[in-house]
Amino acid sequence: MTAPTRGHRATTTTVSLSADRRPSPGPVSLAPRENPRFVDAVRAGGAAVVPLGDETRGLIWLSYTDPEGLAAALERHPGIEWVQLPYAGVDAFSELLARYADSPRPLWTSAKGAFSEPVAEHALMLVLSLLRVVPSRVQATSWQTEQRGLSLYGKNVVIVGAGGIALELVRLLGPFETRVTIVRRGETPVEGVERTVTVDRIDEVLPEADVVVLAAAATSGTSRLLDGRRLASLKPTAVVVNIARGDLVDTEGLVEAVRAERIWGAGVDVTAPEPLPDGHPLWGDPRVIVTPHQADTPEMTAPLLAERITHNVRALLGDGDFAGVVDPADGY
Repeated sequence: MTAPTRGHRATTTTVSLSADRRPSPGPVSLAPRENPRFVDAVRAGGAAVVPLGDETRGLIWLSYTDPEGLAAALERHPGIEWVQLPYAGVDAFSELLARYADSPRPLWTSAKGAFSEPVAEHALMLVLSLLRVVPSRVQATSWQTEQRGLSLYGKNVVIVGAGGIALELVRLLGPFETRVTIVRRGETPVEGVERTVTVDRIDEVLPEADVVVLAAAATSGTSRLLDGRRLASLKPTAVVVNIARGDLVDTEGLVEAVRAERIWGAGVDVTAPEPLPDGHPLWGDPRVIVTPHQADTPEMTAPLLAERITHNVRALLGDGDFAGVVDPADGY
């Protein structure tokens, strides 16, 4: 009998809420439209699924493109005390979250950590492909004689962010014996890396980086974090990978760095603007890989989101041990 395939697993960090902070247990609704898989996930957690209404206590919001629809639902139904958002990043809901920054309700959770494995896997693919000049090789129409290509083994890797994606990428990098530096907002050291520095020290670590991976949340503090000046500080053999949000990188600065061959290459799953317009200089560049924000596809994420929903429904009805809690004041 064939053993079941492993599949992706979620990286789950939970927060045990005190009794006074827990949302009231009760029925759960899914909006703006129901999905049978996620209806089953709610029921697996033990909650009744009801149409969105006054009895709704938990709301699974399944659209990333309709924050105003969610705002209207919350205004119409003030009894909602917990909202589960569909993606790890919540920047699309930043304005709505800010409105609730000083309010204890609703409790907000996202899928952060749930999709870490597929996204980290994609980041590693981009890193290896860039070092081995795969974009140039794929575009070639005749035998290339120039000897080019770099190895990942023993390289200095700087990862901006310390969430689930960053931690999973650290694990995947283990066999390559890289020296990893984590850049994060807080000072708490990350286990298993060579060093952890705060974001105000990023200029100290970029010049020695062979690989830079952006895996931080999109906030006002990370907007254009990797700007033209910082890109210019990188080695000519450095590669840059962005699997976070396009706004973390100065796109014009990245184009200039690649065109001038000031860096070895760039891999972006996210762009600013997004979608990347037809004819943009990043398209077709032999030093660049652009993937269309598909580091995690629905086939990969649906079971992981269902697992997160079931976990948090149980938390709603039970011990208040929620996963993926979002701080509306911080925006992630």
